[in-house]
Amino acid sequence: MEGVSVRKIKKNCVFCGANSGKDVAFVNAAFHLGEVLGKRKIDLVYGGGKLGLMGCVSTAVAQHERQVLGIIPSAFTVNNLVGETCGKEIKVATMQERLVMMMELSDAFIALPGGFGTLEELFQMISWAQLSIHNKPIGVLNINGFFNGLLSFVDHAVKQEFITPRARKILISATTADELVDKLQAFRFESDPALSKLKWSPSSSQKEKLDLTLRL
Repeated sequence: MEGVSVRKIKKNCVFCGANSGKDVAFVNAAFHLGEVLGKRKIDLVYGGGKLGLMGCVSTAVAQHERQVLGIIPSAFTVNNLVGETCGKEIKVATMQERLVMMMELSDAFIALPGGFGTLEELFQMISWAQLSIHNKPIGVLNINGFFNGLLSFVDHAVKQEFITPRARKILISATTADELVDKLQAFRFESDPALSKLKWSPSSSQKEKLDLTLRL
C-alpha cells in the first residue's frame, strides 16, 4: 500500500450470521477476522449475543483485548435468546435504531456469510452510502465463493443500468481478512454529484439520531 493514504479505522462493524453455516471454513474465517481486527488494534461493533459467526468474531476480538460492543434489540434479550454478548451491550427498541447506531459508531463495515438479516444490513449501508448519508467503506469477506452469486448479481444490475459504475465501487470484496481490511483502509469515497446535495437533518430525539427521511 506504499504511496496510498490510509484511512484510520478504529471501530469496525461486522454483519454476519447467527448460524455457523454448513462449511467449517465460515467459522474459521470469522475467528480469523476477529484475530486480524484485534492484532490491528481495531475494536468491534456487532449485533450482540454469542450465536453462530457473531459469537466467533466477537470472541476472537475480545481474546486480543480489544473492545467489543454489541448493539441488540431488547426483544432478542428475552429468555436469553441469543446468549450473552461478549463485551459491552447496548439495548435498542427496534432493528432500525440498531442499524443507525451501528452506522454512527463504526468507521467501516464488513459482511461475513449470513442470511437475510446480514444481507439487509449490508445493502442498507450500501444504500445509505450511495445517498451520502455516510462515506464509510463497506466490504464482503468472500469465503469459498459464498458471495460470488451476489457480486455477479450486482454486476448484472450495473450492466442493466440500475446501479451506476460509481455506486458499484461502494461494495468492496476480498477473499482474506487482511486483504479486505487493507482495501477498506485505502477506500476513497466518490459521491454522486446530485445525491451529495441531499440534506439530511438530525432528528429531535434525545440521542440526536439521524433522521433518514429524504427532504425533497
